[in-house]
Parts: sequence; structure tokens; C-alpha cells
Amino acid sequence: MKTIDPIIDGDLDAYVDGELTVARRVEVESYLSEHPEIAAKVMADMCIRGELRMALAGEGLAAKAETREAARRLERGLAYGRVLSSFQRVAAVAMLMATGWVAHTSFGAFTAREVNASVPAPAFIDDAVRAYQATTVRGTMTSQPLQAGYNPEEIRAATAIVLPELPEGWRVTDAQVYPSEFGPSVEMTVDAGEGGHLSLFAVRPGSFAVQKVSHVKRDDVQAAYWQIGEVAYALIGNGKAAQLDGEAEKLARTLY
Repeated sequence: MKTIDPIIDGDLDAYVDGELTVARRVEVESYLSEHPEIAAKVMADMCIRGELRMALAGEGLAAKAETREAARRLERGLAYGRVLSSFQRVAAVAMLMATGWVAHTSFGAFTAREVNASVPAPAFIDDAVRAYQATTVRGTMTSQPLQAGYNPEEIRAATAIVLPELPEGWRVTDAQVYPSEFGPSVEMTVDAGEGGHLSLFAVRPGSFAVQKVSHVKRDDVQAAYWQIGEVAYALIGNGKAAQLDGEAEKLARTLY
């Protein structure tokens, strides 16, 4: 039997940064599934890193005060064991960004980007895209009216899927339970105001993971996806990738 190296703080740091090999990532996720308290800390760390990444990659430069606050939150969130050098690297980039001296390529590691071809998107993305396409077809048929009413508690009771809290101003225009490779899934179409019409997909893929927001383009649509615990999510739309990823970050934070 293969001996698994003990999971140390450095592995957790690399997991949050997305720097582990696929094999080691699986080992870390197995460890987190058995240690919920540590998993919760990792989730919080990823949330904080996401906020800082949004501040660095958002439209326009972040104000100095906002950048400093994001760095302070990051430092507090990493108190459970992140090495000082990692924080210093992030803080240095944030400081340079606030003064306008960092080019886009200098902080690419913090920006949402399309998934590297060597790391394929998870299988549930195909189900999410199919659900999105099915709803689009239904929207063109007068005999198949969309169902705007939905009850998140009823959905949770029936499917064990927890839906994120929608931002103020978002309006659900359709909510359906679709079959998927992994069992029942939920697909909601929302009118996100300036963000356009988006599809929010959620499913239980059969594995535990703590995965920050990633991005992939599939069948001419953009998809931002993430996973928290046993539920995976995908936000799909036709707009700009960076804007979609930003909305996905907001939804993910409501689940912590």
C-alpha cells in the first residue's frame, strides 16, 4: 500500500494557491474531508484571497485604503500557518498595484483566467452547459413557460443542494431541477441587471473539495465554477469573463 505523506501547512498553502499536483490535491482534499475545522479555515483563506484578487484585477485601480484593508484581512486569515514570505509577496504586489506600477502580467497569478488545457474542467461543467442550453430553448417556446418561483429551503430538503444568496437586484426568471451525471441538479436563470442574464447551476458531484473560482469557455459560453464541500457550482453567461468571475466570487462568499 502506498504511504501518503502527512499533510502539512505548506500543503494547505499550496492548495489555496493552486500550486499542487493533481495527485497531491486529491490527498489534501481527502484530509480536509476528515478535518472539517481545518477545511473551514482553508475556505476562509480562499475567500480572502479571492477578495484581494478581485481588488487587483477589477476595473480601475483599487484605492490604497481598500488595498491595505484587503492585505490586513489576508494576514489575519493566514494566521493559522502561512509562511511570512508568501504574505510579503502578496502585500508587495498590492502596494505596487495601488501606486499604479504593476502591469497586468505582473499579477497574473491573482487574476481569474481560463483553465489550463492540462487541467480539464470538471465533468459537471458539461451538465451545467446542457442545462443552460435546455433553458434557452424552453425560453423560445410559448408552450413551455419559465417558472420564476423557487424555494431554496425546499430545494435543499429535496436535493441536499445549498444555493448561494443572490445579490440585491438579481431576479430569478426560471428555476428547474435537471437530471445530471451525478444525480439531481438545480439550474436557475437570473436577470442580473447590468450583468445580463446568467445561469446558476448547482450539483453534488460525489466528492468533497474546496475549490476557488476558476474559468473555462465551453460551447461559446463563459463558465465560472467553484466547489465548497460537497456541492459544486457554475455561473454561466455570454458576457466578459472577468465580470462573470467577479459575480461568481460574490456568490461563493455567501456560502461561507
